[in-house]
Amino acid sequence: MMNNSIKVHFLGAAETVTGSKYLIETSNHKILVDCGLFQGLKKLRVKNWEHLPVNANEVDVVLLTHGHLDHSGYLPRLVKNGFKRSILGTEPTLDIASIILKDSGKIQEEYAKRANKEGFTSHSPAEALYTIDDAEKAITHFRSVTEGEWINLFDGIQVRFQYNGHIIGATFIELDIHGERLVFSGDIGRPEDLLMEAPKKPKQADYLFIESTYGDRLHEEEDLEEKLKQIVITTVENGGTLIIPSFAVERAQTLMYILWQLRLKNKIPLVEMVMDSPMGVNVLEVFLRNEKWHKLTHEECTEMCSNFRVVETYKETWEVIDKKEPKIIIAGSGMITGGRVLTYLEQYIDQPETAVLLAGYQAEGTRGRQLLEGNTEIKINGKYYAVNAKIYNIQSLSAHADQQELLDWMSDIEKAPKETFIVHGEAQVADKFRVKIKDHLGWKCSIPELYSIHELELNSK
Repeated sequence: MMNNSIKVHFLGAAETVTGSKYLIETSNHKILVDCGLFQGLKKLRVKNWEHLPVNANEVDVVLLTHGHLDHSGYLPRLVKNGFKRSILGTEPTLDIASIILKDSGKIQEEYAKRANKEGFTSHSPAEALYTIDDAEKAITHFRSVTEGEWINLFDGIQVRFQYNGHIIGATFIELDIHGERLVFSGDIGRPEDLLMEAPKKPKQADYLFIESTYGDRLHEEEDLEEKLKQIVITTVENGGTLIIPSFAVERAQTLMYILWQLRLKNKIPLVEMVMDSPMGVNVLEVFLRNEKWHKLTHEECTEMCSNFRVVETYKETWEVIDKKEPKIIIAGSGMITGGRVLTYLEQYIDQPETAVLLAGYQAEGTRGRQLLEGNTEIKINGKYYAVNAKIYNIQSLSAHADQQELLDWMSDIEKAPKETFIVHGEAQVADKFRVKIKDHLGWKCSIPELYSIHELELNSK
């Protein structure tokens, strides 16, 4: 490969939302931006078991936009396969990734153990993709960076991590390679968010890698408090339990905040409110340690938590289930792919008085998407359960920018990029966003295929 070019390997989040991994290959270095797990459809999940089309021990550094599983969850496999160098991210991003990776390792160990015991697996024996020990080994490679400051990575290569809203610690990444700037959007937050500040915006991008999760739509304008109030009142009047599958990072805290505010204003019945996510408990501690990254004060965090029964053990989960009174339960995971929420749904999903509130993006192939699309049954741990519960959806709770907000995030870029790569979106959504960018900005756009390689020409300097 000549010195005046770089190659970009699209190893994930190409024509799909999950599995973010972009390998930047120069003549002397290999830089991996994000290292996420595929989620959702089985044809994607099986890719987590495949070796990457690059040797892990050849990767010189990993740069993390944020800590979500679809951006960090493959790190234990990368380290297990030979990666030996540094993983860079902001301090709260690394805190969140540490929590998520250890939780993911635990869930996978427990699932493999249960699958082998109960026989609902075609593998003999079922194995964990990685273990808690693998996760802890990956975490030893973490090195924190300061938001907003340029860092010299290698000769002629610099990187900067800039505040991006979305979740605590999240950033977009600017990578300067011999004078050319590659900008990786990561997941872009919303300009008006209850907990996060508005994202910063890039000013320059020779090559832009832009997420398109909601690139085909605008979020509904709705009164969140009013909608959630009505769902709670209706469920309690029916004598039911409201179950809210939630991402442990930011979404759980946002839901807790809204419910706390409703209770403060005496707008919802005085029923038990439960936050059942060991990971979510740890995330609250990250919020308390990193107040400059979000809007809540220390006092507000403390007061909010005091209004919830914070469940940490599986025994406590069953204590909550055994109480027949109406209650509100926030439990992981957000797309119902695993975690404590599965235990609740096994017990409640077939009851017509139950309500399930979907409060975030639901990827293809997940149980959350199945419920969103009106499936009459869902499969949990090898068994089918009838869906008799009332299913609600609040789209405006999303931590992802919508189409107009994405365009606004791009609006400060002074000169059109040489090329804009549309990533982190389902194929049809990405294509609609491509057309919108072309019509609105006149930029050259492409939608890379998974495992495709694009060569970028650098200016002669």
